[in-house]
Amino acid sequence: MATFVDRAIVHATAGDGGHGCASVHREKFKPLGGPDGGNGGRGGDVILIVDHGTSSLLEIHRSPHRKAGNGKPGQGSHRAGADADDIIVPVPEGTVVTDSNGKVLADLVGHGTKFIAAYGGRGGLGNAALANKRRKAPGFALLGEPGTSADLVLELKTLADVGLVGFPSAGKSSLVSVLSEAKPKIADYPFTTLVPHLGVVKAGETIFTVADVPGLIPGASQGKGLGLEFLRHIERCSALVHVVDCATLEPGRDPLSDIDAIEAELAEYGGLADRPRLVALNKCDVPEASELADMVSEQITAERGWPVFKISTIAHTGLDPLRYAMANVVAITRDQQAADEQPQVVVVRPKAVDDSGFEVRPEGDAFRVIGVRPARWVRQTDFSNDEAVGYLADRLARLGVEDELLKKGATPGATVIIGDEDNAVVFDWKPSIHAGEPHGSAPRGTDPRLEEW
Repeated sequence: MATFVDRAIVHATAGDGGHGCASVHREKFKPLGGPDGGNGGRGGDVILIVDHGTSSLLEIHRSPHRKAGNGKPGQGSHRAGADADDIIVPVPEGTVVTDSNGKVLADLVGHGTKFIAAYGGRGGLGNAALANKRRKAPGFALLGEPGTSADLVLELKTLADVGLVGFPSAGKSSLVSVLSEAKPKIADYPFTTLVPHLGVVKAGETIFTVADVPGLIPGASQGKGLGLEFLRHIERCSALVHVVDCATLEPGRDPLSDIDAIEAELAEYGGLADRPRLVALNKCDVPEASELADMVSEQITAERGWPVFKISTIAHTGLDPLRYAMANVVAITRDQQAADEQPQVVVVRPKAVDDSGFEVRPEGDAFRVIGVRPARWVRQTDFSNDEAVGYLADRLARLGVEDELLKKGATPGATVIIGDEDNAVVFDWKPSIHAGEPHGSAPRGTDPRLEEW
């Protein structure tokens, strides 16, 4: 059974807001004491949060559906409904959140960093909150808004300063174990490393992390072997270290061809050409391997300009020079990143004063009203209540929807659509609504259209 997952899909569904309450206060000698309906509670959010105690996306892989609770409805006596609890989904540091189209929505770095995957709906207002001088006793309340939902792709990209790359059984896991306190699985057969391992290394005053990436083989960038699954874990590394097996007995392999093969896969994957490289020629405790390392060291340095280190993870030789060389590269990279960082400037673009927040778009013989506020108002309306429908008409008229429909050429009886395609309200428009007039020519809820429904 898998114990490490670095890619998962989460189906996040937030809770709906609770409905507002339409209630009238009643007590002895006060049969009509005024509206006292409370507001509905807010639906719960689904929140991704970075937790250092979480090392993989295994739990999300096992339980991909996360749904928050709904807000409670309001009650009489001005009692508001309770807000629903948020659903907290812990994710490891370095998780990248994308939508189904591959657009990056968030890069979660830093313990406690949050990303709201799905927003809970707001609770509907009770009739007490809807009362005013003109509407002293509303006989309706607003419905709670539905929560949002999203299908998100989560990918874990390990946060490491140095990435170890090389063929299977080159000694990457052994190098992590001798440089740090990490204890990855080590054996003399290929692909013993099935998941990336992190080790914390200290060299002088510099502390950095080293990632042991599962072995690469030719064709890894096209999905062969394990490389494609784990190449993403070296995208954040400041430097790459080629760990080369100088004692291999496989035909057709030597240090130079191994480096060329790995570099070809890194180039095919892309985005790693600017990373500094170091070369660790491993297993030099074997005499033949030590002689081969001596032969190729100068050639690698002359042709590529990369520092080369002869090491043995078994004999623990040559490790300190390599450790301090890694620390030096990491320190230089960190200084450059600090110098390149620019203060974050928050750009605020306020909406124009006359921005009505909606658009009327002709669609054949129909007219679709697009806008956050009209769509929200429609979702909050109880269409079984005539007074609530009149209140919606009043809001739309004040917003300017009536005037805009006339400008777009709408005629009495035209089909008007408000809201999203999946949850829209369709009606035949009659420009005889009186709700938008300054003093109202008819009581609320007595629109002539309602008598025909």
